[in-house]
Amino acid sequence: MNNAKRREILERLRANNPKPETELNFSSPFELLVAVTLSAQATDVSVNKATHKLFPVANTAQAIYDLGVDGLKQYIKTIGLYNNKAINVIKACEILIKKYNGEVPEDREALEALPGVGRKTANVVLNTAFGWPTIAVDTHIYRMANRTKFAMGKNVDQVEQKMLKVVPAEFKVDVHHWFILHGRYTCIARKPRCGSCIIEDLCEFKDKTEI
Repeated sequence: MNNAKRREILERLRANNPKPETELNFSSPFELLVAVTLSAQATDVSVNKATHKLFPVANTAQAIYDLGVDGLKQYIKTIGLYNNKAINVIKACEILIKKYNGEVPEDREALEALPGVGRKTANVVLNTAFGWPTIAVDTHIYRMANRTKFAMGKNVDQVEQKMLKVVPAEFKVDVHHWFILHGRYTCIARKPRCGSCIIEDLCEFKDKTEI
């Protein structure tokens, strides 16, 4: 795929959704950090259901820390891997309280040092909470980038580095939202909905469907 095609894909996605947003519900960088941490191997819908009950009760590092692991589990037990996630969130809250006065640091190294926070989660927080031009590659982006031939790679890190290289600066803040949403609703895993795809003619996937 050449850069002219890539730009046209990005321009169409932008025209279709000029101001894309995450589907996770949050009202502060801390809420976003917790929501993204909880979303690993879970759906945004399931996370939103849990945080809808949690955040009105506790939505600061101190308030969630005060719940303790067992208290937090009561709010997130409907989410996959909730035991480990509860432990990680409480540990992360403790670090935020001790080192950052309860605030989420706008710093990649500091974020990735938090329990339960890897590169993808740090990218989401830096991008969505602070407006950094980072690209968080999840399964949807990985699939779509490889399937369309937009940015091919053998793992999420390779796809991220390829996208950072080929995506023009004006699109970098929004591109991961466009790709996630397109991968979630159109370029789906089992049978992509090529027939209703706004970039079908630009996509280089060979086995297109008519749906």
